[in-house]
Amino acid sequence: MQPVSTDSPEARRYNRIKRWLGIADFLVGLALLCVLLATGWNGTLRDYALGAAYRNYSFALFLYILMLMLLGKLLGLGLDFYGFRLEHRFNLSNQKLRSWIWDEAKGFLLGLVLGSIALELLYFIIRQSQQYWWLVAWAVFLGLFVLVAQLAPVILFPIFYKFEPLQDEELKSRLVALGERAGTRVRGVYKWNLSEKSKKANAALTGLGNTRRIILADTLLDQYSPDEIEAVLAHELGHHAHKHILKSIGVQAGITFVGFWAANWVLHYAVERTHTFESFSDFANLPLLILISTVLSFLLLPAMNGYSRYNERQADRYAFRSIPSVAPFISSMNKLAEQNLSERTPSRFVEWYFHSHPAVSKRVAAAESWAKTQPAH
Repeated sequence: MQPVSTDSPEARRYNRIKRWLGIADFLVGLALLCVLLATGWNGTLRDYALGAAYRNYSFALFLYILMLMLLGKLLGLGLDFYGFRLEHRFNLSNQKLRSWIWDEAKGFLLGLVLGSIALELLYFIIRQSQQYWWLVAWAVFLGLFVLVAQLAPVILFPIFYKFEPLQDEELKSRLVALGERAGTRVRGVYKWNLSEKSKKANAALTGLGNTRRIILADTLLDQYSPDEIEAVLAHELGHHAHKHILKSIGVQAGITFVGFWAANWVLHYAVERTHTFESFSDFANLPLLILISTVLSFLLLPAMNGYSRYNERQADRYAFRSIPSVAPFISSMNKLAEQNLSERTPSRFVEWYFHSHPAVSKRVAAAESWAKTQPAH
């Protein structure tokens, strides 16, 4: 039998393939942006969009966004399908091909709607204030980020999954009481019908303010004890107790500020020095703006993941203090790792660069260390 402190060959193989799949997807997107800018095809697409929209700027911008998204989707479709097959290959998915195609279509349309709203706003701001556009856009986008976080549980998530109020009143009361001890008023506890598509298990505290709710995957409810579910949720509530959502918004505000400042500097250079674009509002520069965001995200990924792991460790310690025994936490971590084929012991580099959570083996070890410091009852 495989010791719980190590990874099975299957888990290592699955995570290695998934990691390379993510890298390939990133490189395809990066290559598309570079090719568009290097060949001038971004300008050609802009001209097509303006012609098709009869020179109407807003409609042309929408068509331009649509063409870029279609190009990206077509180039990445093979990788997306491989990812779908990968989940089936490792027996982690219940989703049928038709359901996956429908989800891909919904995801594309949702991305088009949200992307169009955001970019129409961005270029409207640029046209109104060329000098201070980046500051105004930074403030507006920060507001949009908070709005989406608030609306996601009630509008976005149900597009892809079914949710229903949890019927187990005893468990519901137990979890609501746990939330109250954490100082958060939970607006509801919902069963998340994840098993329609996946064999993995998960739970989360989602939303802000009036939309804050606990969601529990049916795969978790069916296979974990109430003590284990409570332990998993205690960790999620630890994020609230430590105000991680608020702190993350602050961190995001800082990163977004730097991103918009960098975009403004690069656009000034491209318009005034190299004359690559006619003006700031020339939306042929959109691939350049996306490229700046992509490169910045790539460079900051280790730091962001390091910050996330720090928060996760804090949330774990909160869970240790909030539950009678850490034994259900340890058993739930090991069961989740086995069920989700997570890496318990990734290499130092993989954890440093790719992982937003500490290694499962470290989380279990931290729980065991905590238990040893507690007085015997």
